[in-house]
Amino acid sequence: MALKIYWTPSAIRNFDSIIDYLEKEWGETVAVAFSRKVFEFLDILAEFPEIGTIEHPEMDIRGFVIVKQVSVFYRIKGERIILLNFFDNRRNPDNR
Repeated sequence: MALKIYWTPSAIRNFDSIIDYLEKEWGETVAVAFSRKVFEFLDILAEFPEIGTIEHPEMDIRGFVIVKQVSVFYRIKGERIILLNFFDNRRNPDNR
């Protein structure tokens, strides 16, 4: 059975920011392709929640590289997956 996916405000804000950047710099086609890739990944994640690598064991946070420039971080809580953040991998890794 697939788990339910919940977005934190931070995940929504960062995802929207990435989409806005892609539309502005690369055009709508690239932004739509990225968005599609994210939602296809989320469908897979709902079925296989442990697909991501453990990034912070003490906080039970997992991560997955969606495209080489963007990773998503999430936590599994019972029957739900909580999306914590989308991170631009070109930024300082200490800010993750």
